Amino acid sequence: MLLVAGLADLAVSTLGTAMGTVRGLLRRSDTGRLVEDAEQDLRARGRLALDRYAAVPPAHLEVLAQHVLERRSQADG
Repeated sequence: MLLVAGLADLAVSTLGTAMGTVRGLLRRSDTGRLVEDAEQDLRARGRLALDRYAAVPPAHLEVLAQHVLERRSQADG
């Protein structure tokens, strides 16, 4: 019972804080610019997340083999 009451109190205080933030944003004259910046930020984060998880990294042994070949060619040349 105390846990539920504590969670409810946390939700109410968080909601109150969020509403205050929203009210403050609505009063700003540069709200449109803030929305554009947030959209650009989300797109950039999306690109980074896709790049991080969609791209297959090169095989580790293949990278090591390429380094060995480069060093051998530098030593011979």
